[in-house]
Amino acid sequence: MGEAVSSKDLMLGRIRAALGDTAPPAGIPRDYRGDRVADLDLLVHRLEDYRAVVHRGVPIAETVAALAPAPLVVPPGIDPAWLPDGVKVLPDEGLSADTLAVAGGVLTAATVAVAETGTIVLDGSPDQGRRIISLLPDLHICVVRADQVVASVPEALTRLDPGRPLTWISGPSATSDIELNRVEGVHGPRRLHVILTEALS
Repeated sequence: MGEAVSSKDLMLGRIRAALGDTAPPAGIPRDYRGDRVADLDLLVHRLEDYRAVVHRGVPIAETVAALAPAPLVVPPGIDPAWLPDGVKVLPDEGLSADTLAVAGGVLTAATVAVAETGTIVLDGSPDQGRRIISLLPDLHICVVRADQVVASVPEALTRLDPGRPLTWISGPSATSDIELNRVEGVHGPRRLHVILTEALS
């Protein structure tokens, strides 16, 4: 007995037979919007439009100290220079969801930011940590370097590894599903503070 043919294969076979010999589809150019200069002012505008708070060109540790209620969750690879004295730090070594939910906030780095959309992407690197730590605490403080900012989503995709756990953040968590009333903090942080810096640390 021959192998059973699925309905899908049967239908596709009939379509191919009806079309006859056709040339393979032409390649789609992907260089239509690449390598443009990233506009930092536009990124700030988009983030603020999404109700994020942007701190630009300020000392990281001092800003974190002014923002962070205790305890502050940090991923294992966070830059120690970003951690201020006097703030209780809670390193994520497999913290439970219950512990994360009542933490004062979380501090992470980022992988890339998109100026056109005001989007920040985390990829689970050691200085960004598990996805859950940026989703449960009420406050997310995210440090973005100017050299991580690109103009468009296609440019961002060239910097990302699709095999990593990507988290795309466009402002604080919000929904308007119920009677078009905006409610923040439904499925992620209610407050997002972005520290935009040109320094490496």
